[in-house]
Formats: sequence, C-alpha cells, structure tokens
Amino acid sequence: MKALVFLGRESIEFRDVADPVAGPGEAIVGVEACGICGSDMHGYHGHDPRRVPPMIMGHEIAGVVQGGALAGRRVAVNPLLTCGRCPACLSGAQQLCEEQKNIGLPPNEGGFAELVKVPERNVVLLPDGLDFAAAALSEPVAVAYHAMLVGARLTRRPLSASLVVVLGGGAIGLAAALVALTQGAGRVMLAETNEARRRTAAAASGRIEAYDPAGSSGPVEGSADLVFDAVGARATREAAFAMAARGAAIVHLGLLPGAEGVDVRRLTLREISFAGSYCYSTSDFNETVGLIAAGRLGPLGWVEERSMAEGAAAFRDIDTGTAAAAKIILRN
Repeated sequence: MKALVFLGRESIEFRDVADPVAGPGEAIVGVEACGICGSDMHGYHGHDPRRVPPMIMGHEIAGVVQGGALAGRRVAVNPLLTCGRCPACLSGAQQLCEEQKNIGLPPNEGGFAELVKVPERNVVLLPDGLDFAAAALSEPVAVAYHAMLVGARLTRRPLSASLVVVLGGGAIGLAAALVALTQGAGRVMLAETNEARRRTAAAASGRIEAYDPAGSSGPVEGSADLVFDAVGARATREAAFAMAARGAAIVHLGLLPGAEGVDVRRLTLREISFAGSYCYSTSDFNETVGLIAAGRLGPLGWVEERSMAEGAAAFRDIDTGTAAAAKIILRN
C-alpha cells in the first residue's frame, strides 16, 4: 500500500510500505480520510519523542472496514488504546488510563495510509449519509467536546449567560468555539494571530467574534467567564488569567511545554478554577460522532481536503502558515 512515512525532522515521503495484517480482535480499515493534527506537527518538527521515525502518523481517521464481521461498514476510529480494566477505564474516564497508547504512535501505525489496523472495539459506526471528511473531524471535535464538559462543570454561571473566550484558532480552538455555541453559550470570542484563520473562524459561524490578540478588540480584563487555552503558551496563559472574571474557569488544552504564565495569586484571590483537559472518554467520542452527523457544527467550510499523495506539501503549508483552513484532511 501507499503511505505517508515520517522519516525525521520536517521530512515526510509518500512511498510503498507493507500492508497491515489484522490479528484477533482487530480490523483493517480502508482509510478514506485522515486529518492532520497539531500533535502530528509537533512530531514533524522533531519535538515529540514519542514519534520515532520511520513511522506512519495520523489518528483522525474515517474509512471502511475491510473484511471480517464488520466488512463494508463505514466507521470513524477512536485512536485511544486503553486497558479497559483499570479504575479510570471502568469509571468511564478512559482518557486517564495509565496504560494508554494511541494509534499513530509507535508501535501502532497511523492513518496516513491506504490501510490501517485498529482494534474492532475502537470503531464507531457512521450513518450512510455522513461524509468521510466530516467523520474524520470526530477526533479533534471530541477533544473540544470533552473540554467543554470540563469547563461547564467548573464555571459558576450558566453557559447561556457566559462570555466564552477561546485562545487559538486552529482546529481544536475553532471546534471549542463551535461546541460552545451548540451548548448554548451566550457570547463566544476567539483569539487568533493569523488573519486568514480569523476570517475562517468568523465564516464558520456568524456568532464567533474572531479578534487579533495584538489589537484592542479583545475581551476587557476580568470579563471572561470561561476560557479555553487551545495554544498552551506563556502568552496565552497570561492572557487567560488577565481576562478571567471572578469565579471564572480556565480550561487548558494546549500541549506546548512550560508552565510560565500561571498567576497563582490571581487564581486564589479571584477563585479562578484552572483545569487541564486531555482527549476524551469513549462516550465523549461517540457523542461527538452523533453531534457531527446531526450537522450541529454547521457548514464545514473551515476544512480543506487534499489527496494523501499531497500530504508532504500539506505539512509544509501548515508549518509556514500559508494554509487558511483550520483543518487539512487528507483523502485516499
């Protein structure tokens, strides 16, 4: 089969590789669509020690099962591989499993290929009318959906009366803004330094107020009830604490290294809740598939589709900031 093989820092090649072989309890999925994630970009830059070349990345997968009891079924793939027996798994918090592994991280090859091997229990059936590119959004939107559940539990005000601010206009950030709207958020603002991405966010929903954090049109200090930091840099953490109202909640999704920018004194004096949010539970993922299938996210004009053979160029365009889309999905 053909696959995009990560060969080392900023090096990806579309080449022939061996077909995967399914073992007991596993299925081969013919990949129809696979999105490029920010974590794939970290690997591309050589910043993720878990992504060891040569390997096939990609975990935002939708396709058709090849062979076995589910042959011909259209599916999205939940890429989290968990033990199923620890307290976290048994309580429904699979994202906290200590033994967690992921499709798209060694030794589990990912979805930037014509075929991918996955556990049968990790496939979620899709309705016939759902486009594969939309289905491939299930994974990143599930990250945002889970973060929204975390934030909603922590904030003191009803979401309908809240100012929600999202820092970062990539796929996770934009998905967080859209999910907030589906959950009834009163007002949603989104900070993004890239002008093209601001236009993309504004076009995704007329109710998202996209602004340049370097300008003067952002939220005033102490006004935000719920903040999602989808970047995770010092500057965004500082901005989150500055804009957080008394009793507000800040949900941290970004995976950049470092802890600078956390204002512990302000957190204490203003009773700000500061929480991490990682991935999603199995139920979060399944509910997200239903959310997308129902069209609740609105038109998906913020997604760009390219062929898998163009994958290396897509990585370069994301790297240089020339891709206006919040998400690039590769198709076979």
